[in-house]
Amino acid sequence: SKKKGLSFEEKRARMMEIFFETKDVFQLKDLEKIAPKEKGITSMSVKEILQSLVDDGMVDTDRIGTSNYFWAFPSKALHARKRKLEELESQFAESSQKKEALQKSIEKSKIGREDTAERAALLEELATLRQRKEQLKTEVDKYRECDPDVVEEMRQTNQVAKEAANRWTDNIFSIKSWAKRKFGFEESRIDKGFGIPEDLDYID
Repeated sequence: SKKKGLSFEEKRARMMEIFFETKDVFQLKDLEKIAPKEKGITSMSVKEILQSLVDDGMVDTDRIGTSNYFWAFPSKALHARKRKLEELESQFAESSQKKEALQKSIEKSKIGREDTAERAALLEELATLRQRKEQLKTEVDKYRECDPDVVEEMRQTNQVAKEAANRWTDNIFSIKSWAKRKFGFEESRIDKGFGIPEDLDYID
């Protein structure tokens, strides 16, 4: 069967082994020769693996003259792991505190909301009262036009409409009077021509 290739993480681990086992400083070209031979990492992927380790702070690098050098010592990796562990432990402790606070809040909110017969009866009574409120509101709306305030508002509205109608009636009479004087038209002819009712009069 065909041999399965190394995963990205396996390549990273094996690359770190080169540094830890030798405790030496390398150039990229050195690692491209050593990694395939000793760790089974293809030379084509050495640069990518190395860069990922540098990005994660697991491998140190520095430029001396025109060349880049890479190194990593077990002591630094140990300190990095310790820091990471402390960071994770701190996050875990914080998350645990939040969880505990939320749990207490949930328990507190449940007080008085237990599914008891008394609570069920109260909820049923509340629903009945809300329904009754809606019925009463409908009844009030039905008799709203008997409300003194509403009646007064209607009276005032009617008065405004009446005054406006009489104002227009007055205007029509004035125009009719002017047309009779100016052109000698008979009143009946003016009424017929402009669709004015014969019994047009002011509203009392």
